[in-house]
Amino acid sequence: MRYNICYLVISSMTYALALRRKIFKIKSDRHLTFLEISQLFTISMATLFRWSKKIEPNTTRNKPTTKINMDALKKDISTFSDAYQFERTERLGVSTGCIFHAFECLNVSYKKNFESSQGVRRQTTSLPKAH
Repeated sequence: MRYNICYLVISSMTYALALRRKIFKIKSDRHLTFLEISQLFTISMATLFRWSKKIEPNTTRNKPTTKINMDALKKDISTFSDAYQFERTERLGVSTGCIFHAFECLNVSYKKNFESSQGVRRQTTSLPKAH
């Protein structure tokens, strides 16, 4: 008998904590091995062993940036505060998505300058102020 686990899977590509606990409860109640549970729920044994060590799913990734130098980005923001993201990608040699995520990590915000000399709105980028 196979279980339909689709209703307990959450959308962020991870299995819900309730499902993980239910799987291990079934494993202990029926005295099943990891191989039998793996075949029953179609979940890899490596995943089951990882869950047996730490059942809670990871909510954040503490991984350093690899594609972009954050100091160079901070300097670029200070030097070219009104630059568009595609201009930064050309200067720093990364994708626009990389710039976007780096801005989120740095808590960078866009400020609209309503009083520009040409009568059109310009956006400027600013780093958060240190307290």
